[in-house]
Amino acid sequence: MPSEPAQPSDANQGTPQQPAANAHAHGSCCNHAPGSAPAPGNAPAKPVGVTVSASTNSAPHACDHHHACDHGSLAQHHPRTDAICLDNVSYRYRENKSAKSTLVLRDVTLHIEQGCNLGIIGPNGAGKTTLLKIMLGLIQGYTGTVSINGLSPKEACRKGNIVGYVPQRMDVEWRFPVTVTQVVQMGLVGKTRLFRWYTAEDRAYALEMVKRVGLWDQRDRPIGALSGGQQQRAFIARALVAKPAILLMDEPLVGVDEAGQRQFAKFIHELHESLKLTVVIVSHDLQAVAAGCNRVACLRQTIHFHDSPQGLTPQVLNEVFQHEIAPIVSGLD
Repeated sequence: MPSEPAQPSDANQGTPQQPAANAHAHGSCCNHAPGSAPAPGNAPAKPVGVTVSASTNSAPHACDHHHACDHGSLAQHHPRTDAICLDNVSYRYRENKSAKSTLVLRDVTLHIEQGCNLGIIGPNGAGKTTLLKIMLGLIQGYTGTVSINGLSPKEACRKGNIVGYVPQRMDVEWRFPVTVTQVVQMGLVGKTRLFRWYTAEDRAYALEMVKRVGLWDQRDRPIGALSGGQQQRAFIARALVAKPAILLMDEPLVGVDEAGQRQFAKFIHELHESLKLTVVIVSHDLQAVAAGCNRVACLRQTIHFHDSPQGLTPQVLNEVFQHEIAPIVSGLD
């Protein structure tokens, strides 16, 4: 993590110019003309740093639980319905004051409406985790504007019941001696504040979430004794126990096998529908995003492609697949 420079204001800094809806928001990221397909026999090779479970000659199939999405363009502001707004966000990482800065994010504009289930796909090093940390108020020093439910990221996360966050598994110390129930109850700290007692209602809801994620029989087991998929469900319950409106997940399927990924997709769909959540998943795994989300955006420093609002169809997935790999192949030769 870089040191945090002085925080810029999250207040509106003028009205940013909006890219065209459902288009290549910041320029084409293909080697072929927009709207056209690559020439036969010239299908791009599988990119470095991106996991694709399907053949490189065909897009992965959407799960049968997907349905059409009635939300508008991810590139345009929706004043009454946007949950997350990023306008022209750029960020440069500098290891120390004397080091040369590295561009991580460039002119990212993304408007995520309430109830949207969005996957952000990109290779390792594309800026996905940095983008999430900006949404969480953990990184300052960016340019552009960010708002979460009309608040700055820090204000939104300080409230405790607006944003729930599931970190990457590698960021968690699994040997820590706590049970599944205790891990889930830790999510109440944002709601109750540190060193305050949980209410009986809080404890009851924590147990309800343990049951809801399918871990009732594991509730008294150490978190480190669970499988990767079970650990991930425990941390999703932890993120949701404070009843947030927004759920952010960073590479949630790393270390989870194919069967676990299918279960995860169904599980996230059920939570999204029943709790009326706004869900944002970032991943380098196209198959995982295709299975769990009904909207897709491609990120490599900037947003290269937004899907159509009709939902994930094989045609949309094929378009995402082609757009997503072209800049990676050209940039990592």
